[in-house]
Amino acid sequence: MEYIIYFVITIGILVFVHEFGHFAAAKITKMRVDVFAIGFGKRLFGWNKLTGFTFGDLPKDFDGQGNTDYRLSLLPLGGYVKIAGMVDESFDTQFADKEPQPYEFRSKPTIQKLFVITAGVMMNLTLTLGVFWGINFFQGKQIFKSTTISRIEKDSFAEKAGFNSYDKILSVNDKPVKNWEDIFNYLLVSDISANATVLVERNGKKVELNIPRSLITKYSHEGFLLFPYPTQPIIQEVMNNSPADSAGIKIGDIFLSLNGIAVTDKQQVVDIISSNKGKKISLTYLRGQDTLHTLVRPSSEGKIGIAVTNTYTGDYEYTTYGVIGSLTQAVKNIGQYTYLTLSMLKNVIVGKVAFNQAFGGPVKIAQYAARSADTGAISFLYFLAMLSLSLAIINILPFPVLDGGHFVIILLEGIFRKELPLKVKVAIQNTGFIILLLLMAFIIYSDIISL
Repeated sequence: MEYIIYFVITIGILVFVHEFGHFAAAKITKMRVDVFAIGFGKRLFGWNKLTGFTFGDLPKDFDGQGNTDYRLSLLPLGGYVKIAGMVDESFDTQFADKEPQPYEFRSKPTIQKLFVITAGVMMNLTLTLGVFWGINFFQGKQIFKSTTISRIEKDSFAEKAGFNSYDKILSVNDKPVKNWEDIFNYLLVSDISANATVLVERNGKKVELNIPRSLITKYSHEGFLLFPYPTQPIIQEVMNNSPADSAGIKIGDIFLSLNGIAVTDKQQVVDIISSNKGKKISLTYLRGQDTLHTLVRPSSEGKIGIAVTNTYTGDYEYTTYGVIGSLTQAVKNIGQYTYLTLSMLKNVIVGKVAFNQAFGGPVKIAQYAARSADTGAISFLYFLAMLSLSLAIINILPFPVLDGGHFVIILLEGIFRKELPLKVKVAIQNTGFIILLLLMAFIIYSDIISL
C-alpha cells in the first residue's frame, strides 16, 4: 500500500506538471483545450463548467462549448491534453470533415504549434531545475573528503578497469584529485570522449591505469562507477513478515557487527548471513544516534529479507552556494545527468545494456519512490527531479506518440508548407501507441519477475 501511495503521488506530480505545460501553452496561443486528463482510458470522474463535478463518461454527443473537462482516468500511467484540431492520444478525428477554426491547433502558425508541443518537456525541465536549485541553495553539496575506493565487487566496472580494493586515486588525466567530487567530474563529466588515465597508490607504489572510454560508458547506467572508503552497510529495504522485519530492523539502519564480527561493507553482511542458514545470529546496528542489538534467524536459503548497500562514513564537508551559484550548479547537474541518460540510451540501442536493466516500470518507480521518501524529503525531491528529467529526455525523442514525434511532423509540415494526410497521422499515432504499450508491458513484466 505504501508503494502504491508513493507511486500515485510521484506519477501524479510528474504527469500534472508535464500536461500543465501543454495546457498553459495552448491557452497562451489561444487554442481550445477540450480535455485535461490525468491517466488514460475510461473517465472515472471530472469537472467542467457546464456539468460541474460528475462521475463516469460524458455523453458521446456532449458539446463542451469550449470549456475544458478536467478528468481523472482509469490507467494512471500518463495523461494527455486534448487540443481542438490536433491528432493526439485521444485519436479524435471528428474535426477533419469541418472547416478549420481559428481556435484549432491546425490553424495556428508552425512556431506556435512547436511551442505547445515542447511545453510539457520544458515544464519537466523547469521542475528539475527548480528542485536542484532549491537543494543546492538550502542544503548545499556534501563533498566526501576521500580519494580511496572501497572494496570492489567481482565483475564490476572497478575490477574490469584494473582497480584493486582500497586503491587511493591520486590523479585522473594528469589532474590531481582532492576529493570524491573531483574523481566524479574528471571521470564522467570532463573529457567525455577521451579515454581516462588514472594514477593510483597501491601498497606504497604508484600504478597507472588506462581505462577505455567505452568501458566507462558501458557501466555508467549503474550510477557512479566507484564508491569511496570508508563505508558501512545500510539497509535499503525490509520485506514484510521477513526475519529482519520480525527482528525490528528498519530502512536506514546501519549494521555495525554480525555475530560479533565488525562489518564495513555489504558483501560481509551477505557472507555472514548466508553462512548461518537457520541459525540465530546477533546484530548490532545504528539507528540515528542509538546503538541497538537484536537477534535474527536467517531462512534455510540464508536470507533475512533485506536489501543492503554501502553508505560512506568518512569525513566530508559542505559546499554552500548563493542564489546565482545554486542556479549555475543546478544547470551543471542537469547537464551531467542528461549525458549519463543519453549514454545509457545509446548502450541500449547498440545492445550493450539490456532494455529492462536500463528502464524501470511502475513497480520500480513505486519502490524507489517509497525508499527515497523513507530516507527524507530531500531524497524524495531528488528522486522526483531525476525522474522528471528522464521523462523530459524520453519525451523529446523523435518517436511516434511522444512529443518528439509530434515535433518532427510539425516541423516537416512547416518546412514543406503542407500537412500530412490525416490517415497517415492516425496510422503513425496508432503504430507508435501499440509499440509503446508493448514496451510498457515488457517493462512491467520485467519488474514483476525481478521481485
